[in-house]
Amino acid sequence: MTQTERLTTQHKASHGVDGIFGADAKTQSVMNYIQGKYSRLLFRHRTFITKAEINEALQKIDRDLGQTLFVSDASIQPDGGIIEVKDDNDNWRVILVSEAKYQGKDIENIQQGILVGKNNNQDLMVAGNAIERAHKNISEIANYMLSESHFPYVLFLEGSNFLTQDIIIKRPDGRAVTLKYTSGALNRLDRLTSANYGMPINTNLCRNKFINHRDKIIMLQAASIYTHGNGDRWQEQEMFNIMLEIAETSIKILASDLFNQLTGK
Repeated sequence: MTQTERLTTQHKASHGVDGIFGADAKTQSVMNYIQGKYSRLLFRHRTFITKAEINEALQKIDRDLGQTLFVSDASIQPDGGIIEVKDDNDNWRVILVSEAKYQGKDIENIQQGILVGKNNNQDLMVAGNAIERAHKNISEIANYMLSESHFPYVLFLEGSNFLTQDIIIKRPDGRAVTLKYTSGALNRLDRLTSANYGMPINTNLCRNKFINHRDKIIMLQAASIYTHGNGDRWQEQEMFNIMLEIAETSIKILASDLFNQLTGK
């Protein structure tokens, strides 16, 4: 079985992104909640941002930026979509971008007694690279939000390729298999932590970090990466709480640009 076939099998087995987000993205529930809580503000939820919009945002910062576009209808589509709020100047500002990645079916395979590999004689499947696609979306949203002081990108990870501790799983015949989170063949977290500069995972990093280095001030836009670490599935309420916290952090950071609406002036 090729790597592509393995990844397709994993995707189907987990019902793809729906296995984490459900048929209607959890972000819609978050938007409904904040629309009720902040009734003076206007929110919208959309499923994509075009490359043309990203280039336009970059050009507003510096005319040398955002010059290249080869495919006129190119866009990025994070799994959970994008929530935006309209500010006092009628500009739409991003307050939440959510995405979910499932990779690694080793726990389920072991529990079901399924052997994998070229000769179907292995307990563990070598991890794929499907999650690397998340890097593109993170980079593009970072470009789009380069003028902002927040980066509300949250990435939920699920599957045996995102462990943060060793776990022991028993096969139907009673044999125990240890999944080591430090195994380079299994763990893919290190391929994502470049998106948060190696800062802690399971942490709200929505507020940009500004670092003084010699004569420079460097702004870091870090994705907030969440994983259970032990292979457990994400529950709807857990995801809702995390996304709501990040969305409300964004609103607090943008408060001065939302002042007239929040105060009714």
